[in-house]
Amino acid sequence: MTAWRRVTKCLTEFFFPLESDVWLACLRVGLGLQVVFYALSLRGDWKDIFGSSANGLVGREIAEAILATDSAFAPRISWLTTLGSEAGLSEEMVLSVTWWLLVLADTLLSIGLVCRGAAIAAWFIHLCAVGSGELLLYGADSFTSIGLFYLMLAPLPDSHSLDARWRRDRANDPRLLGLFRRVLQLHLCLVYFFGGLAKILGTGWWNGASVWRALTRPPFNVISPDILVFWRYLLPPAGIFICVLEIGYLFFIWPKRTRLVWLTCMLGVHFAIAVTMGMYLFSFIMIVLNVAAFGAGLIGVPFRRRQTVTSIHPAV
Repeated sequence: MTAWRRVTKCLTEFFFPLESDVWLACLRVGLGLQVVFYALSLRGDWKDIFGSSANGLVGREIAEAILATDSAFAPRISWLTTLGSEAGLSEEMVLSVTWWLLVLADTLLSIGLVCRGAAIAAWFIHLCAVGSGELLLYGADSFTSIGLFYLMLAPLPDSHSLDARWRRDRANDPRLLGLFRRVLQLHLCLVYFFGGLAKILGTGWWNGASVWRALTRPPFNVISPDILVFWRYLLPPAGIFICVLEIGYLFFIWPKRTRLVWLTCMLGVHFAIAVTMGMYLFSFIMIVLNVAAFGAGLIGVPFRRRQTVTSIHPAV
């Protein structure tokens, strides 16, 4: 075998591994719940946040003007309100219908009904909300949009969805499932690596100052400052641990011997962020992405080669 063929074979095996669709089911259910929680968290303020400047809390015009400087084609709520006005609907009615459509799409996504259409609708409406809420944007929204984008393009439906059970569709190509999962894995590795690299370039994560600021800055100051002062000697080790964990993610999440340990530590960090800072949506979406990318093979049903051969070469 020539060197070129060996390289091609290695690349093919890496980017197109044989995968079951357990990870896709985890991603689908997790993202569905994530956006439902997102919509419910904004239920009381939905119309105030996304209303026009005459009625809204801040006015979406400012956020959409900022968004327009980046891209004139990025989806936004004004697209929907303009379309609704052409149909004779008031802005308040359009915003209300948009919220209910978002909840409906993600509920269908969670139970696995009309998966493809629900994924597209959830991605588009969520992206509209994120674009028009640019002033309130933070990490959870960005990662949710990324996850929905992957899900929208992924080979749905998975075998655990109602669509697959009712339609009795043929199983998806395991190599195609492997490709989509591999891209998600690489994306997550790069996010953590460069996030950790940015942290170690400053001094705040070495001396604990960044951890202190994160835990004391409103509205994330869930823990009393008195408790933080008492445990202040643990802040520098905590900052260093997070940096090592994020940079080492790229290297230690792949080997089977260290994958479970690194994944458990990363899930623990995100759980701690939820408890100590109240960032529940951010922690939940990161847990979902980690489980789908690297945890599904550890907690899911082992992939049997007999099923792989059957799915690739179905009986005639």
